[in-house]
Amino acid sequence: MAGQRKDKMELRTLILLKEKGLSNRKVAEMMNINRKTVDSYMRRFNGLELEYRELLSMEDAELHDLFTEEDQTEKERYEALSSQFSNIQKELKRPGATLHTIWQNYLLEYPNGYRYTQFTTHYRHWKGKVKASGKLEHKAAQKLFVDFTGKKMHYVDRETGEAIPVEIFVAVYPCSQYTFVKAVASQKREDFIDCLDSCLRWSGGVPQAIVSDNLKSAVSKGSKYAPEINKTLADFALFYGCVVDPARPYHPQDKALVERSVTLVYQRIFYPLDNQTFFSLNDLNAAIAEQLVLYNDYLFSHGGATRRSQFIDLEKKYLGPLPTSTYNLRYFRRAKVQKTSHIYLSVDRNYYSVPHRYIGHHVEVQYNKETVEVFYNFQRIAKHQRSFRPGSYTTLGDHMPSSHQVYNDWNPLYFEQRASAIGASTLEYIRRLIAQYNYPELAYKQAQGILSYAKAYGATRLNNACKRALLHHWASYQTISNILKNGLDTLQEEPQAIFSIPMHENLRDASIYK
Repeated sequence: MAGQRKDKMELRTLILLKEKGLSNRKVAEMMNINRKTVDSYMRRFNGLELEYRELLSMEDAELHDLFTEEDQTEKERYEALSSQFSNIQKELKRPGATLHTIWQNYLLEYPNGYRYTQFTTHYRHWKGKVKASGKLEHKAAQKLFVDFTGKKMHYVDRETGEAIPVEIFVAVYPCSQYTFVKAVASQKREDFIDCLDSCLRWSGGVPQAIVSDNLKSAVSKGSKYAPEINKTLADFALFYGCVVDPARPYHPQDKALVERSVTLVYQRIFYPLDNQTFFSLNDLNAAIAEQLVLYNDYLFSHGGATRRSQFIDLEKKYLGPLPTSTYNLRYFRRAKVQKTSHIYLSVDRNYYSVPHRYIGHHVEVQYNKETVEVFYNFQRIAKHQRSFRPGSYTTLGDHMPSSHQVYNDWNPLYFEQRASAIGASTLEYIRRLIAQYNYPELAYKQAQGILSYAKAYGATRLNNACKRALLHHWASYQTISNILKNGLDTLQEEPQAIFSIPMHENLRDASIYK
Protein backbone atom coordinates (compact mmCIF):
# COMPACT_ATOMS: atom_id res chain seq x y z
CA MET A 1 0.00 0.00 0.00
CA ALA A 2 2.85 2.38 0.89
CA GLY A 3 4.57 1.93 -2.47
CA GLN A 4 1.49 2.83 -4.44
CA ARG A 5 -0.07 5.42 -2.12
CA LYS A 6 -2.07 7.84 -4.25
CA ASP A 7 -2.04 11.60 -3.96
CA LYS A 8 -5.21 13.28 -2.76
CA MET A 9 -6.56 13.95 -6.28
CA GLU A 10 -6.32 10.25 -7.18
CA LEU A 11 -7.73 9.30 -3.78
CA ARG A 12 -10.79 11.43 -4.48
CA THR A 13 -11.13 9.69 -7.85
CA LEU A 14 -11.03 6.30 -6.12
CA ILE A 15 -13.75 7.38 -3.67
CA LEU A 16 -15.88 8.77 -6.50
CA LEU A 17 -15.68 5.50 -8.46
CA LYS A 18 -16.66 3.50 -5.39
CA GLU A 19 -19.60 5.82 -4.80
CA LYS A 20 -20.81 4.88 -8.29
CA GLY A 21 -20.93 1.24 -7.18
CA LEU A 22 -17.91 -0.14 -9.06
CA SER A 23 -16.10 -3.19 -7.73
CA ASN A 24 -12.56 -3.01 -6.34
CA ARG A 25 -11.24 -4.89 -9.38
CA LYS A 26 -12.93 -2.48 -11.81
CA VAL A 27 -11.62 0.57 -9.89
CA ALA A 28 -8.08 -0.87 -9.99
CA GLU A 29 -8.33 -1.41 -13.77
CA MET A 30 -9.68 2.09 -14.44
CA MET A 31 -7.02 3.77 -12.26
CA ASN A 32 -4.22 1.42 -13.37
CA ILE A 33 -3.24 0.49 -9.80
CA ASN A 34 -2.88 -2.77 -7.92
CA ARG A 35 -6.16 -4.22 -6.71
CA LYS A 36 -4.59 -4.89 -3.28
CA THR A 37 -4.05 -1.16 -2.92
CA VAL A 38 -7.77 -0.56 -3.56
CA ASP A 39 -8.62 -3.36 -1.10
CA SER A 40 -6.40 -1.72 1.53
CA TYR A 41 -8.11 1.65 1.11
CA MET A 42 -11.53 0.02 1.27
CA ARG A 43 -10.69 -1.62 4.57
CA ARG A 44 -9.78 1.82 5.88
CA PHE A 45 -13.03 3.27 4.47
CA ASN A 46 -15.12 0.57 6.11
CA GLY A 47 -13.32 1.06 9.42
CA LEU A 48 -14.16 4.76 9.39
CA GLU A 49 -17.88 4.02 8.87
CA LEU A 50 -18.26 7.21 6.84
CA GLU A 51 -20.34 7.70 3.72
CA TYR A 52 -18.48 8.25 0.44
CA ARG A 53 -20.22 11.60 0.10
CA GLU A 54 -18.83 12.64 3.51
CA LEU A 55 -15.30 11.72 2.41
CA LEU A 56 -15.62 13.70 -0.82
CA SER A 57 -16.76 16.81 1.10
CA MET A 58 -13.61 16.85 3.27
CA GLU A 59 -10.68 19.21 2.86
CA ASP A 60 -7.40 17.74 1.67
CA ALA A 61 -5.91 18.15 5.13
CA GLU A 62 -8.74 16.10 6.63
CA LEU A 63 -8.24 13.34 4.08
CA HIS A 64 -4.53 13.40 4.88
CA ASP A 65 -5.32 12.83 8.56
CA LEU A 66 -7.62 9.94 7.73
CA PHE A 67 -5.02 8.13 5.66
CA THR A 68 -1.75 9.02 7.38
CA GLU A 69 0.77 6.21 7.47
CA GLU A 70 0.71 4.65 10.97
CA ASP A 71 4.30 5.56 11.87
CA GLN A 72 5.69 6.43 15.28
CA THR A 73 4.43 10.03 15.10
CA GLU A 74 0.91 8.84 14.30
CA LYS A 75 1.07 6.34 17.13
CA GLU A 76 2.05 9.01 19.64
CA ARG A 77 -0.65 11.34 18.40
CA TYR A 78 -3.30 8.65 18.75
CA GLU A 79 -2.10 7.67 22.22
CA ALA A 80 -2.36 11.30 23.34
CA LEU A 81 -5.95 11.43 22.11
CA SER A 82 -6.97 8.02 23.44
CA SER A 83 -5.84 9.01 26.93
CA GLN A 84 -8.56 11.70 26.81
CA PHE A 85 -11.46 9.45 25.76
CA SER A 86 -12.79 8.85 29.30
CA ASN A 87 -12.62 12.56 30.07
CA ILE A 88 -14.37 13.37 26.79
CA GLN A 89 -17.20 10.98 27.63
CA LYS A 90 -17.58 12.53 31.08
CA GLU A 91 -17.37 16.07 29.70
CA LEU A 92 -20.14 15.38 27.18
CA LYS A 93 -22.57 14.81 30.04
CA ARG A 94 -22.26 18.42 31.12
CA PRO A 95 -25.09 20.66 29.92
CA GLY A 96 -24.15 22.48 26.72
CA ALA A 97 -21.04 20.39 25.99
CA THR A 98 -20.49 19.23 22.37
CA LEU A 99 -17.76 17.27 20.63
CA HIS A 100 -16.85 20.38 18.66
CA THR A 101 -16.19 22.54 21.73
CA ILE A 102 -14.26 19.69 23.36
CA TRP A 103 -12.17 19.31 20.16
CA GLN A 104 -11.36 23.03 20.21
CA ASN A 105 -10.08 22.71 23.79
CA TYR A 106 -8.12 19.61 22.74
CA LEU A 107 -6.30 21.59 20.03
CA LEU A 108 -5.29 24.20 22.57
CA GLU A 109 -3.44 21.50 24.47
CA TYR A 110 -2.30 19.55 21.36
CA PRO A 111 -1.78 22.06 18.50
CA ASN A 112 -0.62 19.27 16.16
CA GLY A 113 -3.53 17.07 17.10
CA TYR A 114 -6.22 15.62 14.87
CA ARG A 115 -8.59 17.66 12.78
CA TYR A 116 -12.25 17.49 13.83
CA THR A 117 -13.34 14.62 11.57
CA GLN A 118 -10.53 12.31 12.63
CA PHE A 119 -10.98 13.40 16.25
CA THR A 120 -14.64 12.41 16.27
CA THR A 121 -14.00 9.23 14.25
CA HIS A 122 -11.42 7.93 16.72
CA TYR A 123 -13.62 8.83 19.70
CA ARG A 124 -16.66 7.09 18.26
CA HIS A 125 -14.60 4.02 17.48
CA TRP A 126 -13.41 3.91 21.06
CA LYS A 127 -16.89 4.41 22.43
CA GLY A 128 -18.59 2.12 19.97
CA LYS A 129 -20.56 3.96 17.33
CA VAL A 130 -24.28 3.68 18.21
CA LYS A 131 -27.19 3.46 15.82
CA ALA A 132 -30.11 5.87 15.95
CA SER A 133 -32.21 3.32 17.83
CA GLY A 134 -29.47 2.43 20.24
CA LYS A 135 -28.51 3.73 23.65
CA LEU A 136 -29.54 7.30 24.37
CA GLU A 137 -27.05 9.84 25.70
CA HIS A 138 -28.20 11.76 28.77
CA LYS A 139 -27.07 15.20 29.86
CA ALA A 140 -26.61 16.00 33.54
CA ALA A 141 -29.77 17.25 35.31
CA GLN A 142 -31.69 17.19 32.04
CA LYS A 143 -34.26 14.51 32.89
CA LEU A 144 -35.78 12.50 35.71
CA PHE A 145 -37.40 9.21 34.62
CA VAL A 146 -40.31 8.06 36.79
CA ASP A 147 -42.56 5.00 36.86
CA PHE A 148 -44.33 2.52 39.14
CA THR A 149 -43.11 -1.05 39.45
CA GLY A 150 -45.29 -3.85 38.16
CA LYS A 151 -44.96 -5.82 41.39
CA LYS A 152 -46.26 -4.54 44.71
CA MET A 153 -45.10 -4.66 48.33
CA HIS A 154 -47.38 -4.78 51.37
CA TYR A 155 -47.72 -4.11 55.07
CA VAL A 156 -49.95 -5.84 57.62
CA ASP A 157 -52.90 -4.25 59.43
CA ARG A 158 -52.29 -4.94 63.15
CA GLU A 159 -56.00 -5.12 63.98
CA THR A 160 -57.24 -7.33 61.15
CA GLY A 161 -54.06 -9.12 60.08
CA GLU A 162 -54.88 -8.16 56.47
CA ALA A 163 -51.99 -7.67 54.05
CA ILE A 164 -52.43 -4.20 52.50
CA PRO A 165 -50.81 -4.00 49.04
CA VAL A 166 -48.99 -0.78 48.11
CA GLU A 167 -47.55 0.69 44.92
CA ILE A 168 -43.81 1.28 44.54
CA PHE A 169 -42.65 4.48 42.83
CA VAL A 170 -39.20 4.56 41.17
CA ALA A 171 -37.38 7.65 39.88
CA VAL A 172 -33.98 7.67 38.14
CA TYR A 173 -31.65 10.47 37.07
CA PRO A 174 -30.38 8.83 33.85
CA CYS A 175 -27.00 10.57 33.68
CA SER A 176 -25.81 9.27 37.06
CA GLN A 177 -28.47 6.54 37.56
CA TYR A 178 -29.14 7.96 41.04
CA THR A 179 -32.38 6.30 42.16
CA PHE A 180 -35.27 7.16 44.46
CA VAL A 181 -37.88 4.66 45.69
CA LYS A 182 -41.04 5.19 47.75
CA ALA A 183 -44.11 3.14 48.69
CA VAL A 184 -47.53 4.78 48.39
CA ALA A 185 -51.13 3.64 48.75
CA SER A 186 -52.04 3.96 45.05
CA GLN A 187 -51.11 5.33 41.65
CA LYS A 188 -53.73 8.05 41.96
CA ARG A 189 -52.85 11.63 41.18
CA GLU A 190 -52.46 12.64 44.84
CA ASP A 191 -49.98 9.85 45.57
CA PHE A 192 -48.11 10.40 42.31
CA ILE A 193 -47.64 14.11 43.06
CA ASP A 194 -46.56 13.25 46.61
CA CYS A 195 -43.90 10.89 45.21
CA LEU A 196 -42.56 13.51 42.80
CA ASP A 197 -42.48 16.13 45.54
CA SER A 198 -40.65 13.75 47.90
CA CYS A 199 -38.15 12.80 45.18
CA LEU A 200 -37.22 16.40 44.30
CA ARG A 201 -36.85 17.34 47.97
CA TRP A 202 -34.75 14.22 48.53
CA SER A 203 -32.40 14.97 45.63
CA GLY A 204 -32.10 18.63 46.59
CA GLY A 205 -32.86 20.12 43.17
CA VAL A 206 -35.04 20.16 40.06
CA PRO A 207 -34.24 18.63 36.62
CA GLN A 208 -35.24 20.28 33.38
CA ALA A 209 -37.89 17.65 32.63
CA ILE A 210 -39.80 14.85 34.34
CA VAL A 211 -40.23 11.91 31.96
CA SER A 212 -43.14 9.68 32.93
CA ASP A 213 -44.70 6.70 31.30
CA ASN A 214 -48.22 7.39 30.00
CA LEU A 215 -49.72 6.98 33.48
CA LYS A 216 -53.34 8.00 34.02
CA SER A 217 -52.12 10.16 36.89
CA ALA A 218 -49.86 12.05 34.47
CA VAL A 219 -51.53 12.09 31.06
CA SER A 220 -55.13 13.13 30.43
CA LYS A 221 -55.08 12.18 26.76
CA GLY A 222 -52.39 10.02 25.17
CA SER A 223 -50.81 10.86 21.83
CA LYS A 224 -47.76 9.77 19.88
CA TYR A 225 -46.74 13.36 19.22
CA ALA A 226 -48.47 15.64 21.74
CA PRO A 227 -49.87 13.89 24.84
CA GLU A 228 -52.09 16.08 27.00
CA ILE A 229 -50.71 16.47 30.53
CA ASN A 230 -53.34 16.64 33.27
CA LYS A 231 -53.62 20.12 34.75
CA THR A 232 -52.67 19.13 38.29
CA LEU A 233 -49.34 17.68 37.16
CA ALA A 234 -48.73 20.65 34.85
CA ASP A 235 -49.39 22.97 37.80
CA PHE A 236 -46.91 20.96 39.91
CA ALA A 237 -44.24 21.24 37.19
CA LEU A 238 -44.86 24.99 36.87
CA PHE A 239 -44.45 25.39 40.63
CA TYR A 240 -41.07 23.59 40.51
CA GLY A 241 -39.90 25.28 37.30
CA CYS A 242 -39.63 22.21 35.08
CA VAL A 243 -41.68 20.49 32.37
CA VAL A 244 -43.39 17.11 32.03
CA ASP A 245 -42.34 15.05 29.02
CA PRO A 246 -44.19 11.70 28.76
CA ALA A 247 -42.32 8.83 27.12
CA ARG A 248 -43.50 8.18 23.58
CA PRO A 249 -45.87 5.23 23.12
CA TYR A 250 -44.25 2.23 21.40
CA HIS A 251 -40.73 3.61 22.00
CA PRO A 252 -39.34 1.35 24.75
CA GLN A 253 -35.88 2.92 24.47
CA ASP A 254 -37.33 6.14 25.93
CA LYS A 255 -37.81 4.42 29.27
CA ALA A 256 -35.33 1.55 29.05
CA LEU A 257 -33.19 2.93 31.86
CA VAL A 258 -36.02 3.21 34.38
CA GLU A 259 -37.23 -0.29 33.47
CA ARG A 260 -33.71 -1.59 34.04
CA SER A 261 -33.70 0.23 37.38
CA VAL A 262 -37.01 -1.41 38.29
CA THR A 263 -35.39 -4.81 37.75
CA LEU A 264 -32.51 -3.82 40.03
CA VAL A 265 -34.96 -2.50 42.64
CA TYR A 266 -36.59 -5.94 42.69
CA GLN A 267 -33.16 -7.48 43.38
CA ARG A 268 -31.71 -4.94 45.81
CA ILE A 269 -34.78 -3.70 47.70
CA PHE A 270 -37.75 -6.07 47.23
CA TYR A 271 -35.74 -9.23 47.86
CA PRO A 272 -33.90 -8.14 51.07
CA LEU A 273 -37.23 -6.98 52.58
CA ASP A 274 -39.29 -9.92 51.40
CA ASN A 275 -39.07 -11.88 54.68
CA GLN A 276 -39.73 -8.88 56.95
CA THR A 277 -43.14 -7.84 58.26
CA PHE A 278 -44.17 -4.18 58.43
CA PHE A 279 -47.22 -2.82 60.22
CA SER A 280 -47.55 0.57 58.56
CA LEU A 281 -46.67 2.40 55.37
CA ASN A 282 -44.23 4.58 57.31
CA ASP A 283 -42.39 1.52 58.64
CA LEU A 284 -42.13 0.08 55.13
CA ASN A 285 -40.78 3.35 53.72
CA ALA A 286 -38.21 3.58 56.51
CA ALA A 287 -36.89 0.13 55.56
CA ILE A 288 -36.90 1.04 51.86
CA ALA A 289 -34.89 4.18 52.62
CA GLU A 290 -32.21 2.09 54.39
CA GLN A 291 -31.90 -0.28 51.44
CA LEU A 292 -31.88 2.66 49.04
CA VAL A 293 -28.75 4.05 50.70
CA LEU A 294 -26.97 0.73 50.10
CA TYR A 295 -28.29 0.60 46.54
CA ASN A 296 -27.02 4.08 45.58
CA ASP A 297 -23.66 3.37 47.24
CA TYR A 298 -23.21 0.07 45.37
CA LEU A 299 -20.11 0.12 43.12
CA PHE A 300 -20.70 -0.13 39.38
CA SER A 301 -19.14 -3.21 37.79
CA HIS A 302 -17.44 -1.08 35.09
CA GLY A 303 -15.58 1.22 37.45
CA GLY A 304 -15.02 2.54 40.94
CA ALA A 305 -17.97 4.95 40.93
CA THR A 306 -21.37 4.66 42.61
CA ARG A 307 -24.72 6.16 41.74
CA ARG A 308 -24.36 8.61 44.59
CA SER A 309 -20.81 9.68 43.67
CA GLN A 310 -21.78 10.15 40.01
CA PHE A 311 -24.81 12.19 41.04
CA ILE A 312 -22.69 14.45 43.25
CA ASP A 313 -19.90 14.76 40.66
CA LEU A 314 -21.95 15.05 37.47
CA GLU A 315 -25.50 16.18 38.17
CA LYS A 316 -26.31 17.81 41.48
CA LYS A 317 -24.70 21.18 40.74
CA TYR A 318 -26.72 21.50 37.52
CA LEU A 319 -30.12 20.88 39.11
CA GLY A 320 -32.44 23.86 39.42
CA PRO A 321 -33.14 25.30 42.89
CA LEU A 322 -36.03 24.05 45.01
CA PRO A 323 -38.91 26.48 45.70
CA THR A 324 -38.87 28.04 49.14
CA SER A 325 -42.50 27.04 49.81
CA THR A 326 -44.21 23.65 49.74
CA TYR A 327 -46.45 22.63 46.84
CA ASN A 328 -50.16 22.57 47.68
CA LEU A 329 -51.96 20.04 45.50
CA ARG A 330 -54.39 21.82 43.18
CA TYR A 331 -57.43 20.31 41.43
CA PHE A 332 -59.24 21.51 38.32
CA ARG A 333 -62.92 21.11 37.42
CA ARG A 334 -65.47 22.67 35.10
CA ALA A 335 -68.75 24.04 36.40
CA LYS A 336 -71.73 26.06 35.23
CA VAL A 337 -72.79 29.20 37.10
CA GLN A 338 -76.30 28.55 38.39
CA LYS A 339 -79.17 31.01 38.50
CA THR A 340 -78.35 31.56 42.17
CA SER A 341 -74.98 33.11 41.17
CA HIS A 342 -73.17 30.09 42.64
CA ILE A 343 -71.19 27.17 41.28
CA TYR A 344 -71.53 23.69 42.79
CA LEU A 345 -68.36 21.90 43.93
CA SER A 346 -69.41 18.28 43.86
CA VAL A 347 -66.40 16.92 45.78
CA ASP A 348 -67.56 18.75 48.95
CA ARG A 349 -71.22 19.05 47.94
CA ASN A 350 -71.38 22.78 48.57
CA TYR A 351 -71.68 26.11 46.76
CA TYR A 352 -69.49 29.16 46.08
CA SER A 353 -70.65 32.52 44.74
CA VAL A 354 -69.43 34.25 41.58
CA PRO A 355 -70.47 37.65 40.15
CA HIS A 356 -74.06 37.36 38.92
CA ARG A 357 -73.15 38.56 35.41
CA TYR A 358 -71.60 35.13 34.77
CA ILE A 359 -74.88 33.26 35.32
CA GLY A 360 -75.26 30.56 32.67
CA HIS A 361 -71.56 30.55 31.72
CA HIS A 362 -69.18 27.64 32.10
CA VAL A 363 -66.15 28.35 34.30
CA GLU A 364 -63.05 26.56 35.54
CA VAL A 365 -62.83 25.84 39.25
CA GLN A 366 -59.34 25.48 40.77
CA TYR A 367 -59.14 24.39 44.37
CA ASN A 368 -56.70 23.06 46.96
CA LYS A 369 -57.10 22.21 50.65
CA GLU A 370 -57.36 25.89 51.57
CA THR A 371 -58.95 27.93 48.77
CA VAL A 372 -61.43 27.72 45.88
CA GLU A 373 -60.83 29.94 42.85
CA VAL A 374 -63.13 30.42 39.86
CA PHE A 375 -61.81 31.43 36.41
CA TYR A 376 -63.58 32.59 33.27
CA ASN A 377 -61.52 32.91 30.08
CA PHE A 378 -58.32 32.55 32.14
CA GLN A 379 -59.30 35.48 34.40
CA ARG A 380 -60.02 34.85 38.06
CA ILE A 381 -63.52 36.08 38.92
CA ALA A 382 -63.89 34.72 42.48
CA LYS A 383 -61.81 33.40 45.37
CA HIS A 384 -63.10 31.81 48.61
CA GLN A 385 -61.84 29.92 51.62
CA ARG A 386 -62.71 26.28 51.05
CA SER A 387 -65.63 24.92 53.09
CA PHE A 388 -65.99 21.22 53.91
CA ARG A 389 -69.56 21.38 55.20
CA PRO A 390 -71.94 19.65 52.75
CA GLY A 391 -74.81 21.78 51.53
CA SER A 392 -73.30 25.08 52.71
CA TYR A 393 -73.15 28.29 50.70
CA THR A 394 -70.07 30.51 50.69
CA THR A 395 -71.24 33.87 49.44
CA LEU A 396 -69.81 37.35 48.85
CA GLY A 397 -72.36 40.14 48.85
CA ASP A 398 -70.75 41.89 45.88
CA HIS A 399 -71.47 38.83 43.76
CA MET A 400 -75.22 38.92 44.33
CA PRO A 401 -77.77 41.01 42.41
CA SER A 402 -80.27 43.27 44.19
CA SER A 403 -82.97 41.35 46.08
CA HIS A 404 -85.55 43.10 43.95
CA GLN A 405 -83.75 42.67 40.66
CA VAL A 406 -85.41 40.34 38.20
CA TYR A 407 -83.00 38.05 36.36
CA ASN A 408 -83.73 34.86 34.49
CA ASP A 409 -87.28 34.90 35.96
CA TRP A 410 -86.01 34.01 39.46
CA ASN A 411 -86.79 36.52 42.22
CA PRO A 412 -88.86 36.52 45.44
CA LEU A 413 -92.02 37.74 43.71
CA TYR A 414 -91.78 34.98 41.11
CA PHE A 415 -91.74 32.23 43.75
CA GLU A 416 -94.42 33.88 45.90
CA GLN A 417 -96.81 34.02 42.92
CA ARG A 418 -96.27 30.33 42.18
CA ALA A 419 -96.70 29.40 45.86
CA SER A 420 -99.94 31.40 46.27
CA ALA A 421 -101.48 29.42 43.41
CA ILE A 422 -100.96 26.24 45.48
CA GLY A 423 -102.19 27.47 48.87
CA ALA A 424 -101.78 29.89 51.76
CA SER A 425 -99.52 27.55 53.77
CA THR A 426 -97.26 27.05 50.78
CA LEU A 427 -97.00 30.81 50.28
CA GLU A 428 -96.16 31.36 53.96
CA TYR A 429 -93.55 28.59 53.88
CA ILE A 430 -91.84 29.91 50.74
CA ARG A 431 -91.73 33.41 52.23
CA ARG A 432 -90.13 32.04 55.40
CA LEU A 433 -87.63 30.03 53.37
CA ILE A 434 -86.50 33.08 51.38
CA ALA A 435 -86.48 35.43 54.37
CA GLN A 436 -84.16 33.29 56.47
CA TYR A 437 -81.21 33.87 54.09
CA ASN A 438 -79.19 37.09 53.88
CA TYR A 439 -79.27 36.59 50.12
CA PRO A 440 -82.64 35.35 48.82
CA GLU A 441 -80.87 33.76 45.85
CA LEU A 442 -79.60 31.03 48.19
CA ALA A 443 -83.20 29.88 48.75
CA TYR A 444 -84.30 29.88 45.11
CA LYS A 445 -83.10 26.38 44.32
CA GLN A 446 -84.84 24.91 47.37
CA ALA A 447 -88.01 26.87 46.56
CA GLN A 448 -87.94 25.51 43.03
CA GLY A 449 -87.65 21.97 44.40
CA ILE A 450 -90.50 22.43 46.89
CA LEU A 451 -92.89 23.85 44.31
CA SER A 452 -92.06 21.05 41.87
CA TYR A 453 -93.67 18.57 44.32
CA ALA A 454 -97.07 19.92 43.24
CA LYS A 455 -96.77 17.81 40.10
CA ALA A 456 -95.74 14.63 41.91
CA TYR A 457 -98.09 14.82 44.92
CA GLY A 458 -100.71 17.41 43.95
CA ALA A 459 -101.33 20.92 45.27
CA THR A 460 -103.46 19.79 48.26
CA ARG A 461 -100.83 17.42 49.69
CA LEU A 462 -98.04 19.94 49.15
CA ASN A 463 -100.03 22.67 50.91
CA ASN A 464 -100.74 20.32 53.84
CA ALA A 465 -97.05 19.38 54.02
CA CYS A 466 -96.11 23.07 54.18
CA LYS A 467 -98.71 23.62 56.92
CA ARG A 468 -97.14 20.84 58.97
CA ALA A 469 -93.60 22.05 58.22
CA LEU A 470 -94.40 25.55 59.49
CA LEU A 471 -94.16 24.07 62.97
CA HIS A 472 -90.42 23.66 62.39
CA HIS A 473 -88.23 26.63 63.18
CA TRP A 474 -86.08 26.26 60.04
CA ALA A 475 -87.57 26.02 56.55
CA SER A 476 -85.91 23.69 54.05
CA TYR A 477 -86.53 21.58 50.99
CA GLN A 478 -85.51 18.43 52.88
CA THR A 479 -88.24 18.92 55.50
CA ILE A 480 -90.99 19.02 52.86
CA SER A 481 -89.46 16.05 51.06
CA ASN A 482 -89.46 13.91 54.24
CA ILE A 483 -93.08 14.81 55.10
CA LEU A 484 -94.36 13.92 51.63
CA LYS A 485 -92.34 10.74 51.19
CA ASN A 486 -93.43 9.43 54.63
CA GLY A 487 -97.07 10.48 54.17
CA LEU A 488 -97.07 12.65 57.30
CA ASP A 489 -99.20 15.23 55.51
CA THR A 490 -102.09 12.70 55.38
CA LEU A 491 -102.22 12.03 59.15
CA GLN A 492 -105.46 13.20 60.83
CA GLU A 493 -104.10 14.07 64.28
CA GLU A 494 -103.09 17.62 64.99
CA PRO A 495 -99.28 17.88 64.72
CA GLN A 496 -97.39 19.05 67.80
CA ALA A 497 -95.06 21.98 67.64
CA ILE A 498 -91.54 20.86 66.90
CA PHE A 499 -88.74 22.60 68.69
CA SER A 500 -85.44 22.66 66.89
CA ILE A 501 -82.20 24.53 67.22
CA PRO A 502 -82.14 27.42 64.73
CA MET A 503 -79.41 27.28 62.08
CA HIS A 504 -76.54 29.72 62.63
CA GLU A 505 -72.87 30.06 61.67
CA ASN A 506 -71.58 28.44 64.88
CA LEU A 507 -73.69 25.29 64.54
CA ARG A 508 -71.61 22.17 63.82
CA ASP A 509 -72.80 18.92 62.34
CA ALA A 510 -71.46 15.38 62.86
CA SER A 511 -68.97 15.65 59.99
CA ILE A 512 -66.88 18.10 62.05
CA TYR A 513 -65.97 15.36 64.53
CA LYS A 514 -64.94 12.68 62.04
